[in-house]
Amino acid sequence: MTNPGTALNLDWLEDVRVNASAVSRRTQSLTGRRSVKGPWQTAWLLHAIQCMDLTTLSSDDTPKRVQRLCAKARQPIRPELVKSLGIESLNLQVGAVCVYHAFVNTAVNALKNTNIPVAAVAAGFPHGLSPLSAKLNEIRASVEDGAQEIDIVISRHHVLTGNWTALYDEVAAFKEACGEAHLKTILGTGDLGTFRNVAKASWVCLMAGADFIKTSTGKEAVNATLPVTLVMLRVLRDYHQRTGHWAGFKPAGGIRTAKQALDWLVLVREELGFDAQQPARFRFGASGLLTDIERQLEHRVTGRYATAARQPLC
Repeated sequence: MTNPGTALNLDWLEDVRVNASAVSRRTQSLTGRRSVKGPWQTAWLLHAIQCMDLTTLSSDDTPKRVQRLCAKARQPIRPELVKSLGIESLNLQVGAVCVYHAFVNTAVNALKNTNIPVAAVAAGFPHGLSPLSAKLNEIRASVEDGAQEIDIVISRHHVLTGNWTALYDEVAAFKEACGEAHLKTILGTGDLGTFRNVAKASWVCLMAGADFIKTSTGKEAVNATLPVTLVMLRVLRDYHQRTGHWAGFKPAGGIRTAKQALDWLVLVREELGFDAQQPARFRFGASGLLTDIERQLEHRVTGRYATAARQPLC
């Protein structure tokens, strides 16, 4: 799925209004009223794995760690658990593997003969303060090495100063540099101050051609939250109504438990429907989430919770 974007329309930004109290009530009531139980919960958790960008973005990453992560991406849960759940025909895999540019080639080679794309963080991740030329060169280099998705981080100062033309031009340049690769724009919502800033930044990124809008780098003090998610989902809906184009959504940072994953899946389903909940339009940016989901699935089979050490990530 590709979002072709549209010309920058500042009038659309002037129309942005966000009722913070209503946002809070909606997210609290929805997660309180909607629960997924029994076999349905198992199915939803398996779906969460399929929507996961399995990620390692640590300063001590090594090729071996990335190779182990890719092995986990190919086989997210242990073979005996797959057999016990009776899901051999599902051929369960994650949505993507996300790494720094230095490890794109390693990941591409480790994922040969699979349909799992490699996503690379770029554009001065995580702060976005590198010169524009360096950001564009990093994007092009990752695409050349085989990355099919590029997670860029916007310059937050454009949002905080209301320089929407500069933000649009920046994201449009990133989109062009991506070529055939999908562009996922990280807003760094925890740094943007207000829901209105989040909504406006989402609008500008979509108009500039972002294929996904993403909450966070995972490095901010505040990362993905359900209220911010609701604001961004409503922008995606309104953008589609005005342009006819859909884009995807990726919450990242702080989503570590199976219960949290279900909350996000429920919110996306309720706000945008079934199609928006599929991997082509929804991803979790996660490193530790898979461990808890595997523990919950094992509990489903055995009635006991295993230690996290039984589900090593990499």
